[in-house]
Amino acid sequence: MGRDAEKNMGGSLLDWVDTRQGTDSDPDFSRGNTLPLTTVPHGAVGWTPQSASGRWIFDRRAAKLQGFRAARQPSPWIGDYGEFLVTCAGGHAAPTSPGVVDSSYDAATTVARPDYFRVHLRRYDIRVEITPTAHGACLRFTFAGPGDVWLAFQSGRGEVTRIDGARSWISGYSTSNQGGAPENFRAHFIAEVDAPILDSGNFPSTGATVPGFTGTGLWLKLRRPRGGVVTVRVATSLIDAEQARCNWRRELQGRSFAQVRLAAQREWERALGTVRIDGADAAQCRTFYRSLYRCWLFPRRIDETDAAGRRRHYSPFDGRVHDGPLYTDCGFWDGYRVLFPLLSLIAPEVLGDMIAGWLNTYREGGWLPNWASPGYRACMVGSHGTAVIADAWLKGIRSFDPELALEALLKDATANSDTAQFGRVGGADYAARGYVAADLTAHAVARTQDYAHSDFAIDRFACALGRGELTRAIGARAANYRHVFDRRSRFFRGRLTDGSWRAPFSPFEWSGDFIEGGAWQYAWGAPHDAAGLIALHGGDAAFVRRLDEMLALPPRFETGCYPHEIHEMTEMAAVLFGQYAHCNEPVHHVLYLFTSAGRPDRTQHWVRRVVDELYTPEHFPGDEDNGAMAAWYVCSTLGLFPLTCGHPGYVLGAPRFPRATLRVAGGEQLVIETRGGRRGVVPPYVARAAVNGRSHDSLEIPHAQIAAGGRLDFQMTTDALRAAERGRLRKPFSASTAMS
Repeated sequence: MGRDAEKNMGGSLLDWVDTRQGTDSDPDFSRGNTLPLTTVPHGAVGWTPQSASGRWIFDRRAAKLQGFRAARQPSPWIGDYGEFLVTCAGGHAAPTSPGVVDSSYDAATTVARPDYFRVHLRRYDIRVEITPTAHGACLRFTFAGPGDVWLAFQSGRGEVTRIDGARSWISGYSTSNQGGAPENFRAHFIAEVDAPILDSGNFPSTGATVPGFTGTGLWLKLRRPRGGVVTVRVATSLIDAEQARCNWRRELQGRSFAQVRLAAQREWERALGTVRIDGADAAQCRTFYRSLYRCWLFPRRIDETDAAGRRRHYSPFDGRVHDGPLYTDCGFWDGYRVLFPLLSLIAPEVLGDMIAGWLNTYREGGWLPNWASPGYRACMVGSHGTAVIADAWLKGIRSFDPELALEALLKDATANSDTAQFGRVGGADYAARGYVAADLTAHAVARTQDYAHSDFAIDRFACALGRGELTRAIGARAANYRHVFDRRSRFFRGRLTDGSWRAPFSPFEWSGDFIEGGAWQYAWGAPHDAAGLIALHGGDAAFVRRLDEMLALPPRFETGCYPHEIHEMTEMAAVLFGQYAHCNEPVHHVLYLFTSAGRPDRTQHWVRRVVDELYTPEHFPGDEDNGAMAAWYVCSTLGLFPLTCGHPGYVLGAPRFPRATLRVAGGEQLVIETRGGRRGVVPPYVARAAVNGRSHDSLEIPHAQIAAGGRLDFQMTTDALRAAERGRLRKPFSASTAMS
């Protein structure tokens, strides 16, 4: 372990986090496609420096900054909503547009942490500092340069036009969104400026605006205070201006910058402190805690506490205000595989509250969300929120209404939808034929696989409630993925209404029967039924050979239905992992299927390579996707992987660090420790495992056993053959073996 890592383990975990990881991305190549968000865990709004307008808001390679954005964007592919920009300037000319006040900055001395952002703007000699609250932030500007002192506010669309009688309050609203918002959507904000305002004016009146910001803005000329320090306290609300003022009183009134920052620090220390790793080197600590930070960002909690102490929310699903929790800004296609199962372990109370919020979505919009930002969005395929809800209940999370949840899950499984915003496109066809017909519905193979997994989870949930008679037919459809498996080619393929296979066929073509992948990436699309999938390939040995073939092939692809080479293709081709495209979520369970086939050594070998070669303190191996890519790293380095969402257990992998301590349900601690390596070096393979001192005879461990706390010990080895011998242990859960 490096000396700096040893020194820091007793300090703040926030010191390991630089929020700029993954921000040097663009539409053609993603190293994360992230934003450097200064916010609190699951905060309703985040704060980011803006180097460009549009969807790629910040690139750490950029030489200049335009300002500082209150952002809600979960992904550049989805876009922002309710955003507004705060800018500052010095000199003698009013900033009649924020487009003329951009400034070079010192990236090397910039501090970008979850609880605190600081940057020096060279053009004006201004230091900008930001520290967050759940619905706002405290911004501190130190004007050291000569001339007048200026601030400006501009919304994406909407208005910033109001100054109260005492000329210290600025208020406005933004109606900007890229979809998913009703006609009455407004993101309100209110700001208190602690310096006297000498003059003000609206823009655009002259000059250019920042592209993408078309609303009315407001500039302020301030009296230079002693020391040049101006503090701005900003609060937001999706409900109305009065609620924004209420949020301001609750989170910011009477608090200094230091006090606001201390509160944010404490929230982040609690969140990051759910997992403490020991014995890792500095680079590993940075990668781990930067990943864990990402797991605590999304989905956003957008309900607000009113003056009477009630939780209320503006619903982007019906445009009204309701009581209770609400969460948005997440895609279940991305997060259901690993992120939400991880939260079920380290933040069960938070996940339960999220599910209560999604059930409010069902009440208000009529469906569970598939992708929400802020309302229903037509993005990706499948309806995986059902599996997340089932998984949580089966793991003992009971802080939501099970009858309402069952109603929502049954509707998802039985009511056809004609939009990807919610429900199942092609669902009626899937129920009638046993597969989604490729000549009727796009992405038919991917949809068939996803619906089968969801049906498995829905049935497990109903059975746990003692209502299995309602889902017997639905549970039988968990095997429907087999109907699109072509035994001759040994690939899943698009199947037509007459039962024939779509032709011609190339396993390297990223065709419209899949989504963001091709036949090789979707060759393993039954994480709920590994035994059934293995049987389709002819048994364990044949299946392992097939996995090895995938990893040995060149990273060849054919663009197929895409008009150009999309970034996921480029990213797969840039690394030496064959057809295993870790840059995207459909393969994130695949390496753990080696363990399901009795070869845990192969899982451990390849997972170690992905962990060490594709993740760095600066980069992710593709779109980070609201915690999905980060959660894979966290779980894989801990040696616990949730292969099947909807089953309360974890496949045992190989821990990467000598020791990790998880804070699980009820404040209990689970200690994961490795033995067998020299100081700071953990061998890649597991020779044996023990739980609370007793030998563990399975390649899986139940959630309840982990959630109870205790010890999980791994004896590590460099001998792959010793690790392979563990393949004789009890295999991980599979729907086929469970039903038989």
